[in-house]
Amino acid sequence: MLERYIQAVRTDAPGNEEPAATRERLKSRFAPGAVRRMTQLGMLVGAALGEMDPGEEDTLVYASQFGESRALEGYLESFPGASPTLFQTSIHPSGAQQGLIGRQRSVREFFPLAGGAQLVSCTVQAALLAASERVLLCGGEERGTWLVAPGAASDLAFAFALALNRTRQSGAVGRLALEPVADAAGALALAEWFDLLHNRRAFAGAVAPGWRLTLEWL
Repeated sequence: MLERYIQAVRTDAPGNEEPAATRERLKSRFAPGAVRRMTQLGMLVGAALGEMDPGEEDTLVYASQFGESRALEGYLESFPGASPTLFQTSIHPSGAQQGLIGRQRSVREFFPLAGGAQLVSCTVQAALLAASERVLLCGGEERGTWLVAPGAASDLAFAFALALNRTRQSGAVGRLALEPVADAAGALALAEWFDLLHNRRAFAGAVAPGWRLTLEWL
């Protein structure tokens, strides 16, 4: 069985909040020059991750199924007079990287993961297998517009960040574990994973073929 203890958790659930409103709400968390070109997801994840105080000995695992889809939508909507600023935003580094760059922080290892049904299980497995004593597990989505209908964007914006330690320490708030099982099916969507973290809900069940996830709060 693979396990780690949750030392800290931060979540942000702005839902239908527009990117401009997110920028205004979180701009004090970043350098003024950086905010203008950050995506909504970059600001959401960067703010949550910043509270974990990333360090050079930490491993960072980042999960997003759709990434900065809203930024891409904004750039495409700017045609025929394509916006250079929106173009720069649409090709910006991932949300987690934006947060690190804005604070000039570095980490030991960085694992960006994307995908569909098995994203949560792959992300948790990467975090639990990391060699470092502390792992920062973060992720989220931007709320899309016209890409929501074909299933290529999220219908809500959200972000989360967890600080995971290999051993239980004073102040630990939860425990996360993966163990092999005989079940041949199972999936947990990223939005469902966020709901568990945001509302501090316990979970025990199959999340991928052959894997059972346990999330408990201490």
